[in-house]
Amino acid sequence: CPTFDDFDEMIKTTKPDAVIITTVDCFHAKYACRAMELGCDVILEKPMATDEKLCQDILDAEKRTGRKVTVTFNARYGSSEVRVKEILNSGEIGQVVSVDFSWYLNTDHGASYFRRWHAFKQYSGSLLVHKATHHFDMMNWWLEAEPVEVNAYGDLRHYGWNGQYRGERCMTCEHKKICPYFWDITTNDFLMNLYVNCESEDGYIRDSCVYRKKINIWDTMSLSVRYHNDILMSYSLNACMPYEGYKVSFNGTKGRLDARTFASQPWSVDGIAEFRLTPLFGKSRTYMLRQGEPGGHGGADPKLQDRIFRNAPDPLKQAAGTRDGALSILIGIAARRSIEQQRPVMIEELVKI
Repeated sequence: CPTFDDFDEMIKTTKPDAVIITTVDCFHAKYACRAMELGCDVILEKPMATDEKLCQDILDAEKRTGRKVTVTFNARYGSSEVRVKEILNSGEIGQVVSVDFSWYLNTDHGASYFRRWHAFKQYSGSLLVHKATHHFDMMNWWLEAEPVEVNAYGDLRHYGWNGQYRGERCMTCEHKKICPYFWDITTNDFLMNLYVNCESEDGYIRDSCVYRKKINIWDTMSLSVRYHNDILMSYSLNACMPYEGYKVSFNGTKGRLDARTFASQPWSVDGIAEFRLTPLFGKSRTYMLRQGEPGGHGGADPKLQDRIFRNAPDPLKQAAGTRDGALSILIGIAARRSIEQQRPVMIEELVKI
């Protein structure tokens, strides 16, 4: 396919109906707004933007140009997430009043963010924006609610300056034999061709040290969110855990739903997610979701593609636009501001949606 190093030239030459933007997060708004100004619709990966100004720029450009922006939240299409939505929609636990939500990134996946550009707020907005936008969007969608206020705490407790060993990158590090986070990229031909052999072009080092002192994001985060309908959510994200997955519990007027997903753990499990439904009065029951559907991200990616490119039916309202994209990142942006300013932050302070 043709390649370009000038965005405007690419649009004018190829005349696309829509532009799919998958750049480093902090550049999403730049190209989304310019694509709309040049007459294109936009398909934008999460997070929609990394701060409130860039978020407002996209919202304003969409209104000004009349173009359509689709935000690709594939997490809405996962088998476990769909099952949670179906249970909540059934009304079995009544009206949700509060939620406990904990997400765990293991020492493989979690550490990968600290090797890459994601380790710097100026590029990723922090994991509260880059990673947690998935989680916040899932919650907004599950609850059919919009966030109003956020209060948060965050710290760098494991990576960055905390490290006992330190170098520029794993490939040249003198601590290869003793550092628990040593990662040998040279054993993977695909990654060598994609990253290492291209360093002369962009300077991007894929196996950077997770203990770089310049890292300025957090690996341990906790926050509280109040929604417009007075639902309360407590959320935590930890990026240095021995296993991966999440736990979420919904407390309702008629009972409680507990869900636990399994992504990677040092013990065997008989499925990908476990659900427990407990009425206020009556017997508790539990069942296991044995497996997801075929395709990337547990079958979520093909469903997302069907929705975007083939206009598949949308009974669960999984399609997402700029309002969904904004409300998910604004929880993370508000949390970041709350941590930095040590105060609760109102969503209405940030953006006019």
